[in-house]
Amino acid sequence: MPYHAQHLAEPPTRETVEQLQGAAVLEFGTPWCGHCQRAQPLIEQALKDQAGVAHLKVEDGPGRPLGRSYRVKLWPTLVFLRDGQEVARLVRPQTDQDIQDALRAITPPA
Repeated sequence: MPYHAQHLAEPPTRETVEQLQGAAVLEFGTPWCGHCQRAQPLIEQALKDQAGVAHLKVEDGPGRPLGRSYRVKLWPTLVFLRDGQEVARLVRPQTDQDIQDALRAITPPA
């Protein structure tokens, strides 16, 4: 699944996420969040050539069970998964390098 700039219409369940195979990034945030908007160019740059990494952009907020299950407190939060298990996490990433380092933790070497 290539980089997806839109929030999913329907977020997956925790059970669905835990069944994912391979590398994936869960991005929690909202369309109106200033921190999320500022981070989008970094996230897009890091993920645009990562065809083997699923990107699930999930709108978060009170009463949203997926974000609560991952204990998301600030947006954007990127959760890096390998076979459905959390390997790394970035909260409000500041540099492309931060995201690249986390991606290396979930993708096999070329």
